Parts: sequence; C-alpha cells; structure tokens
Amino acid sequence: MNALQQWMEKHLVPVAAKIGSQKHLVALRDSFVGMLPATMVGAMATLVSVMIGTVPAAVQQLIQRSASDGSWTLSDKPVFQQLAGISSLVSQGTLTIIGLIFAFSWGYNLSKAYKVNELAGGIVGVAALVSGLPNIIAIATNGLSEKAMATVNDNIAAQGIATWKMGLSVGQLDAGAYFTVIIMGALAVILYAKLMLADITIKMPDSVPPAVSKAFLAIIPTIVAVYVVSIIYYFIKVWTGSDLIYLISKYIAEPFQALSQSIFSVLIVTFFVSLFWFFGIHGTNVLGAVLDGIWGPLQLANMDVYNKVKLEGVKDLVAKGATDKAHAIDGNFVTLWVRGSWDAFAWFGGTAGTITLIIAILWFSKREDYKTVAKLSVAPGIFNINEPVMFGMPLVLNSLFFIPLLLAPMVSVGIAYFATAMHWVAPVVLQVPWVTPPFINAFMATGFDWRAIIVTAVTFAASFVIWFPFVIAANSMEEEA
Repeated sequence: MNALQQWMEKHLVPVAAKIGSQKHLVALRDSFVGMLPATMVGAMATLVSVMIGTVPAAVQQLIQRSASDGSWTLSDKPVFQQLAGISSLVSQGTLTIIGLIFAFSWGYNLSKAYKVNELAGGIVGVAALVSGLPNIIAIATNGLSEKAMATVNDNIAAQGIATWKMGLSVGQLDAGAYFTVIIMGALAVILYAKLMLADITIKMPDSVPPAVSKAFLAIIPTIVAVYVVSIIYYFIKVWTGSDLIYLISKYIAEPFQALSQSIFSVLIVTFFVSLFWFFGIHGTNVLGAVLDGIWGPLQLANMDVYNKVKLEGVKDLVAKGATDKAHAIDGNFVTLWVRGSWDAFAWFGGTAGTITLIIAILWFSKREDYKTVAKLSVAPGIFNINEPVMFGMPLVLNSLFFIPLLLAPMVSVGIAYFATAMHWVAPVVLQVPWVTPPFINAFMATGFDWRAIIVTAVTFAASFVIWFPFVIAANSMEEEA
C-alpha cells in the first residue's frame, strides 16, 4: 500500500495539481460557484411552490389513498396564494434566465483569470450569448400575409413595445444555454482579454475620471469580440439555416447528456471526485465544470417537468420510458440521474459518505485521536461538510483509508442508480441546498417520495459497512505502534 501511495504521489499528484490550478477550469468552477445565490433562490422558490401546491395533496394520498373527499391544497388560500405567485416571479428572475446569469459569471471570472477588466468581461459574455439568440417573432410570423403581420404589429404596439424590436427566445436563456455560453462566451472573452493585454485600447487623458477611462479601455476589445461571435452566428445561420445555439444543443450538449446517463459515466465521475480528494484537492470543485455543466442542466429540466406534472406525473413518465428527449411524451421527459442525485444518495456527510465513517469511529474506534476528530466533525458532517474529517484525521494521503474513500461512494451511487432505473424511487426532480442533512435531502429532492428515505438508508448502510472494517484495522495499527 505504501508503494502504491508513493507511486501515486509521484505520478498522479502533479497531474491532479495542474488540473486543479488550470485557469480556464478554475474560472469555470468559480462561475458556477458565483451563480450559487441565484440557483439557491430559484430552488427555494420552487420548493415553496411545491410545499404549497403539492405536499398537502401528497400527504392526503398517503393517508386516504384517494382524493374522493376533495383535494387538499393551500394554493387557493389567502397569503399562500400570494406567496405562490411571488415565488413564481422569483423563479422567473432566476432559473428561467439562469443561462444569462451564467454568461455574465463566466465572462467575469474568465476575465479575472486573464487579469483584465472583469465587469467588461461579464458584459462581453452576456453579449456573446444574446447576439446568437433566435428572433422568435420572425420565426413565428414567417409566411404570414401582410394583413396578418399588421395585426401582429398592432397587438405588439398595444403592449407599448416597438414593433421593430426583436422577440428574443427567452426559452434559450435557461440551463440549455450553458454549452453555448461555455463555447462562444470563451471565444469572445478570451479574444477581448488578448486585445486588452496587447494594449489595443483607447487611452484617455489623466484628467478623465478612472471609471470612465477604464470603460474606454475596453471599447475596442469589446467591439472586436462581439463582432467576431456575431459574424460566426450570422454565417452559420446562412450556411445551415439553423441558429448556432440549436446546433450546439443538438450535436454537443445532447450527446454529452445522453452519455451522462450511462452507469459507467456516473461511476467514473464519482471515482475521480474521490481520487482528487485523496490528494487533498476538492474533487467536486475540480470537476464542477463537468458536474454542473452536464448534469446541472438536466436537473433544472427535471424541475421544470415536475412543476408541470408533479410526482405522479413524473412516475408515469418514467414508467413509460420517457427518460430522454428521444422518447419524450408531449415534450416532457425525466432524466434518471442528475447533479443532485449524488448529494441525495451518496455524498451524505460530504464526498465519500464520510458521516458513516464518523459513526463507525464513534462506535468501533479505540483511538482517542480519531474519536476526538469524529466528535468535532459530527455537527459539520450532518450538514455535509467533511473538511474536518478529511484533513483532521486525515483521510488525505492516508493509505489505510484509500480503498473505502473510493469504494463507498461508488457502491452508494450504484445502488441508487439501480433503484432509480428500476423505478423503485423517483428521480431527483427538485434542487435542494447541498447542506440539507441526509435523508431529508433525498426525500425533498425526489419531490417528497417516501421511498427515497428507504433507498438512502440502504446506501447509508452500505457505506457504513465499507468504512467500519478499516476503522477496526486502524485500531490494530495503533496497538502495533
């Protein structure tokens, strides 16, 4: 084991460190982290709407097994009705345009990585996305007669909207825009940054206020960057007859997301998250671009479907095989494994299910140092914060715990994936804050499916069974010392 550890320290640690410090990946990770307030607010709004509109009926179903006495609901009651309406607006301002928020965050953090004007970089990122959005009014009115067009223009004008303004496809501003933002945003912002670093700018006299001078510096790089991506959008539209955002979604995003539903893809990502943690590198942060970029949009899509059809509708879609876009029913489909699935069923207490390690130490360990760390780690572990146990024991570069650190989350993920695929538990359809304690997280994330508690109990027990023999082995090591 020591030989293996030495080999990994020599060959894998440098690679892991380089990946963890690569500026574009760091910027992408920070972009998703920077969006956290918006995603959490949107998730909270969704949960409020669910609690008001769905939970009472779900409780009624569990008790009565029928709705013959009328459906329980709070959605039409004073205060709750208004709260649901407000929550809908909050969701509209966050999750509905999360792609636009990501565009700014990506541009800002990428500019920060290149050490140029971050605010201008964020603006360039937004412009790189919006300039490629389809004109939905032009699409919808294509082929209409002059009389019909006049009616459309009159209706638009009646709302106080100038007829010459494009009706941008807001439907493309959600998580489906992630891949477009990553590709075209990176192209625009990197070009902007390179021109800034090359000093191809407009310099103002020293008498000009710094804020104005800074803005003028970014004018030429911004013009070039936005024009370049717009030229690309234009000619691709001319050559293919389709907007680039649709092409990226069809030929890049959808294949990646299809591959993401393979058990092998899920297990590989799980493995590398734990492997990075073994070397003291935050695995979920390093692979955040993969986790949030591929599985994150799928979770938001599940949330949208859940809001439409509720839990019974989700179960029905899954039972009929509507688990990908190709097999959608009335445009609705449910993805079996999404970003929140790891948090719900495997990463309880943090990566590798370390809350089960803490329990095993408190139960079986004879080492006072381990028990002290475990007692201090209980409270953070309940809220899925595992740094105290990771660095306190430590688990990092601890060859004794290398196997369970990798194996425990993979077994938990495998069990949960199988249970979801067999329709024994509903897929994760709601975004729950990652600090939500185990069991509660899974219950809420699956749309309040009580079976999620049972599945979590099984994965929890499996993780515990994997960890505790190594805790006992650590006792022997102390006795030998």
